[in-house]
Amino acid sequence: MSKKPRVILVGIGGATCSGKTTLAKHLKRILPNSVIIHQDDFAPPQELVPMHPVYNVQDWDAAPGAIAWPRMVSFLRHVKETGELPADHRSHDHLNEQKDIPLAPSERERWIGVVARLMDARAAAGGEEIVFGLVDGFLLYWSAEVIEQLDVRIYLRVPHDVLRQRRQERHGYHTAVQSDPEGTLWRDPPHYWEQIVYPAFVDAHAAVFEGGDVEAGAPSGKVAGLVLLESLSMSMEDAVSRSCEAICAFAEDV
Repeated sequence: MSKKPRVILVGIGGATCSGKTTLAKHLKRILPNSVIIHQDDFAPPQELVPMHPVYNVQDWDAAPGAIAWPRMVSFLRHVKETGELPADHRSHDHLNEQKDIPLAPSERERWIGVVARLMDARAAAGGEEIVFGLVDGFLLYWSAEVIEQLDVRIYLRVPHDVLRQRRQERHGYHTAVQSDPEGTLWRDPPHYWEQIVYPAFVDAHAAVFEGGDVEAGAPSGKVAGLVLLESLSMSMEDAVSRSCEAICAFAEDV
């Protein structure tokens, strides 16, 4: 009887438009037996998203109501216990716009080789097969229960003005309505970024950085082992390399 796969969950967090999904997709092309799990797919149905108490529009960003937390925690635990995605899980990420930020083929092939050698050594030593879950989320490090499930914790930091510009250039988001294969298209109302999106992001991440400084603060220790990527000051090759180093270091020890 074959051993149950060992699941390594890799958190890839950061603000909306920080490049999380782009990084996750590059890592998926490198890591064997890997799948991307989008936190956005655990948003509540649109009719249950709370209204902002001041601005009277739906608030998709304040952490307590933006994610169905018990469902997400249960999902991650299930993946870790079984090594499989639940059969009824649907993602709507393929409907959203993604700007392509290429990775040099030589760098991708280098890391494919590194990971393959690590997996071969593990198999030769009688270890379990490894399955990688790449968990991509804009509120990934708010919930202690979610953090606890993540084995490797990566965070992409991008300055406010760049995030705002990227958000303004997007035409909308398809939200995760599990009964609707096309999702629901959400477009930001006027002033949504400055009134709701960014304040909610700061509130959700203040404890992650010293002094609540999400722009420049050092990690506070709330998220143990946080791999902080200052992504505007590094190439995609550097971001992928830092991420793969952390993933491989963890995989060597399990």
